[in-house]
Amino acid sequence: MKKLKRTAMAGIFTSALLLSACGAGSDEASGAENSSSTDDNTITVYSAGPGGLAENIQEAFEEESGIKVEMFQSTTGKILSRLEAEANNPVADVVVLASVPSMEGLKSEDKLQAYESENGDSVNPEWSDPDHYYYGYSAAALGVAYNTNQVESLDADWAEFSEPEWQGRVAMPDPTSSGSAVDFLYGLTNQNDDGWETIQSWLDNDLLIAGANKEALNSVITGDNDVVVSSVDYMTYKAKDSGEPVDIYYPESGTVISPRAAAILADAQNAEGAQEYIDFLLSDTAQQLVADAYILPGNDEIELNNRAALSDIPTLPLDLDNIEEKQTETLNKFTSMD
Repeated sequence: MKKLKRTAMAGIFTSALLLSACGAGSDEASGAENSSSTDDNTITVYSAGPGGLAENIQEAFEEESGIKVEMFQSTTGKILSRLEAEANNPVADVVVLASVPSMEGLKSEDKLQAYESENGDSVNPEWSDPDHYYYGYSAAALGVAYNTNQVESLDADWAEFSEPEWQGRVAMPDPTSSGSAVDFLYGLTNQNDDGWETIQSWLDNDLLIAGANKEALNSVITGDNDVVVSSVDYMTYKAKDSGEPVDIYYPESGTVISPRAAAILADAQNAEGAQEYIDFLLSDTAQQLVADAYILPGNDEIELNNRAALSDIPTLPLDLDNIEEKQTETLNKFTSMD
């Protein structure tokens, strides 16, 4: 029996709904609401986690710059919804999203302003906008996490999870709750002629759709499932370092990199302060904080500990052309599959 959640989706997803729980969970969303300030010494930042990293960056930025940060943390979708609700009374100066497609959407709607950061050349240009409307300051890779108590070692490629030995043993985050899972589906099917055949073969092999990213990983940590495909790697590395029986690898045929992007909003009340924040995000100091959180920094010269470097991860190309529309089509197709 298939375990795919069937939902009527066609035509109802805005970018906010598409990625409404991108990386949801304590590693992605937290924080309290704050009001904005027109004080030149204050900026307002809306940030899509992960929990702990945004606070560490905020603290370091405030100490270095003397500028106070009013921070609102939530999921990408909730931040987008909040920006829409505040359209007539803008509050935020900087927006940080766990979704390049959503940032592309904001750019196409003229909701961002370009800024050529003094540190822009130090980060991966493939994660950033060539016109300097946003910068990919960090990224997660989507791999295969597995329970090391139940699977001694694993190096199967994506299609192999359709084989009988994996029937009912494999989970995947729900793309209707996880923006990174949508990134994965889009990347796998856009870059591989047989991508959709692979997804269908997983469903035929009783793939379990197991909530958002954290819930899917927890199902492997607890042993309810043996494997989770499209696992957000930094969560897995963090769990492994905490002593959980879990490990991760990246299939040889390539996987998807999901960048996190930061931008200055077109209606920023403190554009100069926002520019300083972007410069800081791309600085060596902030990039090291990113690496310390098990996340790939935009600057590949930053030292990494206890995780794979980008150069060691087989990756699929990131095609940003009309990506927001294409991801909506991808999600609709997936949710209509049997």
